[in-house]
Amino acid sequence: MASTSTGLIDRQALSELNSLRQGPAWLRLSTHLLLVVMAGWLWRQPDLALPWRATALLLSGIALATCFAPLHECCHRTAFRSRATNDAVAWLAGVLSFYNATFYRRYHQWHHRFTHQPGRDPELEDPAPTSWPGYLKELSGWTWWSGKLRGHARLLLGDLSALPYLNPEVIPQVRRSARLQALVYALVLTVSCVGANGFLFWSWLLPLAVGQPFLRFVLLAEHSGCSFSDDGTANTRTTLTLAPLRWLMWNMPFHAEHHLYPSLPFHALPQAHALIAPQLRHLDHGYLRVHRQLLADLPSLAIPAPGRA
Repeated sequence: MASTSTGLIDRQALSELNSLRQGPAWLRLSTHLLLVVMAGWLWRQPDLALPWRATALLLSGIALATCFAPLHECCHRTAFRSRATNDAVAWLAGVLSFYNATFYRRYHQWHHRFTHQPGRDPELEDPAPTSWPGYLKELSGWTWWSGKLRGHARLLLGDLSALPYLNPEVIPQVRRSARLQALVYALVLTVSCVGANGFLFWSWLLPLAVGQPFLRFVLLAEHSGCSFSDDGTANTRTTLTLAPLRWLMWNMPFHAEHHLYPSLPFHALPQAHALIAPQLRHLDHGYLRVHRQLLADLPSLAIPAPGRA
């Protein structure tokens, strides 16, 4: 956990929230996957009126893109009691959202260890959007798609030894996981081509492309405009938002709470928020308000050189 001044927080109350339960994760996962399937099916119905098909396409895309949320929670191994279940669900959610869970778990651990610290947090390796064109490019998902293509190619064929969060024992596991994931994509592509149904593009890639701007809009608010320091109350933002969005994102909008106490399961974050909120430096009401603040001074989002934060 990042250093922070949380002396006024009731740690006993927080510890009582720190228990794993099966039910909330199975309920959240089943409804999330149901939305993926049902919206995807509706989008492919040619007899459905165009406005309803467009709505279904958008919902399908958002549901696919936000599979990043169960990937994230299960990579922390706090969603389910079973480590094996967490790992299996993380891998499945990663396949659906084009992340590799085996790699992401180590990458994300480093992000938590050095949150928003230039030269140390791997999430800061990509340049911040400091202009309107850069902002729109980020929201479009273009940088995400290009980064994913480069990233998967590196996991399959590139040199991973220079990455500080991958030790020599882990690299073979990451390679095997990436190859298995590539095999899944190859099989889906083969079935799509043989069946001449275009499933890979129409039911997966296109919806995911449509849904990515929604996910980028949410994730950009997590740390942008926050302190480049190791103070967990200042380097991460919590955004108070609508219940459906919190549901899809597995309570990730309570992001400062999650970073301060990453062992808390996702379903406990709303209760933790009631205890932690007075200590937070960045607590905003709504993503639109956050983005208006970011757009008011985009150059300030520039990542400083290491040691100059």
